Amino acid sequence: MYLFATTIFLSAFLLFQVQPLIAKSILPWFGGAAAVWTTCMLFFQIVLLLGYLYAHLVTSRLAPKKQAALHITLLLLSLLSLPILPREVFKPVVSGEPTAKILLVLLATVGLPYFLLSTTGSLMQAWYSVRQKARGVTSTYPYRLYALSNLGSVLGLVTYPFLVEPNLTVHAQAYVWSGSYILFIACGITLAVGMAKAANAPAPVIEESEEAYPAVEEEIPTPPTKQNYLYWTLLAMTGSSLLLAISNHMSQNVAAIPFLWVLPLSLYLLSFILCFGSSEWIWRSSFTPMPMIGIAIMAAGTLMNFKNIDIKILVPVFSFGLFVVCVLCHGELSRLKPHPKYLTSFYLTMSIGGALGGLFVGFIAPHLFPDYYELPIIITIAALIAVFSIYRDPDEKLGFPFYYEPYWIILVGLVCIMAIFFGANISNSRHQNRQTVRNFYGALYVRDVDRYDKQYARRQLVHGTILHGEQFLNPKMKGKPTSYYSETSGAARILRESQSHGTSIRVGVIGLGTGTLASFGRKGDDYHIYEINPLVLQLAQTEFSYLKDSPASVSVHLGDARLVLDYQTPQQFDVLLVDAFSSDAIPIHLLTKEAMVLYFRHLKPSGVLGVHISNRYLDLRPVVKAEADAIGKDVREIRDIPTGQTLSSTTWMAVTGRQGVFQHKDFQDKESVLKVTLPPHFRLWTDDFSNLYQIMN
Repeated sequence: MYLFATTIFLSAFLLFQVQPLIAKSILPWFGGAAAVWTTCMLFFQIVLLLGYLYAHLVTSRLAPKKQAALHITLLLLSLLSLPILPREVFKPVVSGEPTAKILLVLLATVGLPYFLLSTTGSLMQAWYSVRQKARGVTSTYPYRLYALSNLGSVLGLVTYPFLVEPNLTVHAQAYVWSGSYILFIACGITLAVGMAKAANAPAPVIEESEEAYPAVEEEIPTPPTKQNYLYWTLLAMTGSSLLLAISNHMSQNVAAIPFLWVLPLSLYLLSFILCFGSSEWIWRSSFTPMPMIGIAIMAAGTLMNFKNIDIKILVPVFSFGLFVVCVLCHGELSRLKPHPKYLTSFYLTMSIGGALGGLFVGFIAPHLFPDYYELPIIITIAALIAVFSIYRDPDEKLGFPFYYEPYWIILVGLVCIMAIFFGANISNSRHQNRQTVRNFYGALYVRDVDRYDKQYARRQLVHGTILHGEQFLNPKMKGKPTSYYSETSGAARILRESQSHGTSIRVGVIGLGTGTLASFGRKGDDYHIYEINPLVLQLAQTEFSYLKDSPASVSVHLGDARLVLDYQTPQQFDVLLVDAFSSDAIPIHLLTKEAMVLYFRHLKPSGVLGVHISNRYLDLRPVVKAEADAIGKDVREIRDIPTGQTLSSTTWMAVTGRQGVFQHKDFQDKESVLKVTLPPHFRLWTDDFSNLYQIMN
């Protein structure tokens, strides 16, 4: 029994350690977008489904010896995948929809090891049940092993951001994981061999079970109905899709980092432990109102569209809502779980639901909806499940001092009201925006504000919840820079210093937005703008006129800036401005030492690098300072608090190796241009190591 428990625990631990590890490894290849994690989760859920299908087919159709032989062969073949580091041959070289590329990289890197880890839980439980049956013992203990599996999963997730990521580089993590996986293979082979031998041995006669459950008379279990399978699928799909939708939204508005992947997933798994940890899940009256409360606060947050919601409120609110809805769904699954004879088909059905949820959020929704409509849809479905679970169980009370009968009718009314509000909010959003478009990199909105003010009417580009630039509609003011690009902003000061030498300059810009920075260009200047999202370029060309109105020569290069610059010959820029944000999330791969070295390869020896670091949640100053020190460059922080209703406060970092740059008049204001002090024990960010927790505000 102990080897079964150890193997299941180890497999679950490794299964969920590898998810943030491999996602972080490939994140720089695909622009650091929040959707990379969603796509990874889709892959993991599909492979998990295949793992459960394998366990179901193998245990139902193959003799024990053949089961053991097949599984041992696959375990040994999976050694060829080690160490689990993505190969450079799979690194993308052109831009485009990256979902298929991400799935291919994951398949080649961790496909077989992840598949075998995903088979372990249900396969080992099935083998354990066979062993117990051979000993004359009937036990529901396998479902306890499922709770143990989820405990290993949670520990694997929680230890990653707090112990593994802050202390080990990505390469070190991959090698430690690979070594642990070899130990798992040894355990799996031992159990497979033991199972094959035990299956051929005569069963001993015993008086009573050695487990927590006594031996019982053999009975014919009732098989699950089609309705059972459909309901199990819906419950699993709802929990899975809500997990991914909330993870996607939080990552989109903060940063694509393991912590914001791990927290929701840990709560999701914790709900499995709670619901499957005891021999029978009891739907307690004291908990019954909680899902509706959680659904209500998530609905309120969604209707607010995350605007002006502090991260300290946003994360707990949606984490609480996710947890109670998952307890609702997984509590129902536990309460309706079948006899262990149908264990593998039950897990297979759950994994089908999980994969469908991942497919809906990770693939269907971005191609079907122009905005993030999936979250309100899933919240509404969760509310209907909560109502149904109460209605179908008339013996269970809500714990309120009322008669039970009208509760479900009241709840149905509340769900209908919530759905109407969601519909009205979606309709209102569509009428407010000139355009709403969406792809892998997120949702973009073009809207006109202050339309009736002839002087200050403006057109805005919004990504997620963050303004990414705006332009006056007044023809006389169209060429005036706005938002983050005032005349006193760090970008403007860096450009003016370079222009002060009297010659045309060559400028690189990472991040297009509306193209506002092109308005600083002069005749003879040469601007090269790098943009990963083709929809941003489309909107900048059709809804805004900064690009076509700029006196400078402007070229736009589609693709991730680091990948494009890596393949280009040195561009000899006088100025390179890094201004790439995905909503309010930072693409970490653009802020590492290797990125800094790449930037200066494309700058002239006299060139200046400007990095836009304005952020609501993160203090990026030490990141840039440490990298500047590492490559021997001087650095200044430039704070800008402009006056005017169309201008925003910003913080830029100017990095250069040229003497005299900071003696220019634009850098003489000691209140806005500051030297930066590196905090003690701050660890340099590289492609192999980054840690956002040390810079959170």
